[in-house]
Amino acid sequence: MTERITKNMARNIYFGGSIFVILVFTALTCDTVKKFPELTNEQNITKSVSNGKHLWEVNNCVGCHTIMGEGAYYAPELANAFDRLGGGDDEAFKSYMQGWMAAQPLDIKNRRKMPQFNLTNDEVNDLSNFLIWTSKIDDNEWPPNIEG
Repeated sequence: MTERITKNMARNIYFGGSIFVILVFTALTCDTVKKFPELTNEQNITKSVSNGKHLWEVNNCVGCHTIMGEGAYYAPELANAFDRLGGGDDEAFKSYMQGWMAAQPLDIKNRRKMPQFNLTNDEVNDLSNFLIWTSKIDDNEWPPNIEG
């Protein structure tokens, strides 16, 4: 065998390696897509959860908050807000959210104010249900700490 790589050898390595990487990528993609419904908890998406997601987008909550690590890092992470603020209790969390949203904007020194969005009780419940649903997604232990 020669010590030089010929053009044919280089071409075979290139195409063989490319095909191998494409096959591995395809297999990993298929595995992820197969597990997606289980990981996302999509069977629990209700009209209220959908409305809450719509409110999240319309009011640009992601402009200040993060959810599962996505968004602005100005305000707290909200993927674990249900566990952190409601202790895993739906009614306690919804009561907290009603009070919190009604109290905005808070006048705390050296802190930027969260705007008052003037949401109805039903809208706050929808937003709460969205955050409850989000907290039940398998997000690989994100955020890394309870504070978000």
